[in-house]
This record gives sequence, C-alpha cells and structure tokens, in this order.
Amino acid sequence: MYKSLLRPLFFSFDPEKIHHFTFKLVKLTSKIPGLTSVFRRLYVVEDKQLQRNLFGLTFKNPVGLAAGFDKNAVLYNELANFGFGFIEIGTVTPKGQAGNPKKRLFRLKDDQGIINRMGFNNEGLEAAIKQLKQNKGKLIIGGNIGKNTDTSPEDYTRDYLECFNGLHPYVDYFVLNVSCPNVGSHAKLTDKDYLLELISEVQKANEELSGRAQSRPKKPILLKIAPDLNTIQLDEIIEIVKETKLDGVIATNTSVDRTGLKTSTERLEAIGNGGLSGQPIKEKSTKVIKYLAEKSNKAFPIIGVGGIHSAEDALEKLEAGADLVQIYTGFIYEGPRLIKKINQAILNQN
Repeated sequence: MYKSLLRPLFFSFDPEKIHHFTFKLVKLTSKIPGLTSVFRRLYVVEDKQLQRNLFGLTFKNPVGLAAGFDKNAVLYNELANFGFGFIEIGTVTPKGQAGNPKKRLFRLKDDQGIINRMGFNNEGLEAAIKQLKQNKGKLIIGGNIGKNTDTSPEDYTRDYLECFNGLHPYVDYFVLNVSCPNVGSHAKLTDKDYLLELISEVQKANEELSGRAQSRPKKPILLKIAPDLNTIQLDEIIEIVKETKLDGVIATNTSVDRTGLKTSTERLEAIGNGGLSGQPIKEKSTKVIKYLAEKSNKAFPIIGVGGIHSAEDALEKLEAGADLVQIYTGFIYEGPRLIKKINQAILNQN
C-alpha cells in the first residue's frame, strides 16, 4: 500500500513539508486504540536469532533508523512500532538553530536518492532532553551530536562536550558527527590531530560521568565518517580508532559526489550543494565498509548505512563487514515494510 498509494501522494508535496506532516500523522494514528498493535503485527519481527550484542548493548535486531529523521527525538517511541532494533536521534547541537535557508531538501526520483543541505536544523539540547525523558524503553536509542553552525573553531569541542554531558543519562550510545557536508566550514573536523583531541576529551567526560554515578555505565562512542574518503584517509580512521580505543564507526554519511546520476546536470545545478543519500551512494558506502573491515582485520564494530533500499542491499552491507545497518532514504522510498523484509532475510540466512 505504501509504494502504490501513500508514496505517490507524499511525493507530490514538498519533501520537508511532507516530512513534518508524516510525523503528525504517525503521532495521531499511534494514539488511536488498537492501531499500535496493528503496526507491530505488520512490521515487527521478534526472534532471538536477530539479537546482536555490540559494545555492551543488546540490540533486538540489527536494523536501525539513521540520524536526521527524528532530529528532535519526538517520534522514536512511535517509530519503535515499525520494527527497528535501534533509533539514532539528532544531530543535536547545544543551541537550537534554524539550519540553512529553504528549499534545502530535494528528491532525485530517477536515482532513488535525496540531496539535503539541512544544516543541523534542530531545537537544541534541552528540547531533546525533554523528549528523551518520555522514553518508554522500547529499544536502544543513539545520540548523534554536533556543533552549532556559528561556533568558532576553538570552541568546537565545547559544543560536543555540552551535548555529550547533557544527553549522557538519556541515550545508550553516542555518535560524533564530524562528516556532514552541510554545516559550513568543517575542515577542522576531518583533521586527524583534532579528531584525536575531540575523542580524547569526550572519552574523559565519559569516564568522569560514569565514575560520578556508579549506576551509570560508560556510553559507547562511535565516529560517523563520509563516503568520499580515500584509502589514505580511511587508514587514518583505522589508526584513530586503534589509538583512542573508540567503540566503533558508522559508515557512511552523505556524499558530495554527483558522478553517474541519472538526474540531469541542469536539475543538479538548480539544486546546488548538499549531501547525497540513497541508492547512488550504495556501492561507495559498501566499499568503505569492506575496506575498513578488511584493513583493520575487523578490529572494531561497523554500522553500515548508505543506499539500503532492499533486503539484498542490507545483506550486502553485512557481508562487507557491517555488524548493524541503518536506513533513512530507503525508509522514505520503500516504506516501513523494508525493515521487516531485512530482518526476515537475515533470519533466512541463519
């Protein structure tokens, strides 16, 4: 029903406006008695064989929702009823910010992709905390954190630490988002020396917070990387993870590469800059996962994301070396049944 009826309807409207509309729709329908049970019967696959144990956490299944969809942590309880094993909220910044000027979200229907230059639009740390206090404990929640756009380079670490300290009691793992192409100047965030400094400071805060509250364990910390990194840069990522004993890597974020798209050059020029997601980055993302897994001898967990629009796409990521997968653009194009299809395909392999 989604692809034949709802998607054509949704795709006839502005992408950002329909995103907010669907949030309200899911919120509303979830309040109707009995509908939550219907959603769970339709989409949730319960099987212990799907469980994955990574960095001290037990995931009900290996299919998650990537950051950027539920930026302000307003829908994660309802989204849990669509069968996800975990949901990543954010990117959260210390202060709320409007993000980049609209229009800033574009569908590439011929390519089954999306270009966005949202610019970390979110309501800020305090708003996210308020929402996360409503957590019903249905599944694992990740906190994707970043810096405010107007923060000066010497204060980047301060922004990450503020978000880390604030969200620490409320999320199960953290993601340092240093690879989004839509937040102005971020060259410093890809510098190896700075990454070592940032990770060290966040890990120090992790130690202090867990030491202060004995009942609160240290939270796993992951790094989200771009799909456009060359092998030298990927080798640096492997070195950074080894040197800092980072808990894992999310591969990958959106791409700035436009090579091989079916969408016309004129349309792409009219859209302008932004991060590309969806099917066009599937192979690029898988290559990064495979390289990290093989070159490091699978020394750390990898969450694979980028172009997963089918169960076969997800299995490809897992076979390349991913331990878990996340979807975003595929969720928009294929609908919630995609999660069930992936989980069933994984079970069929066992």
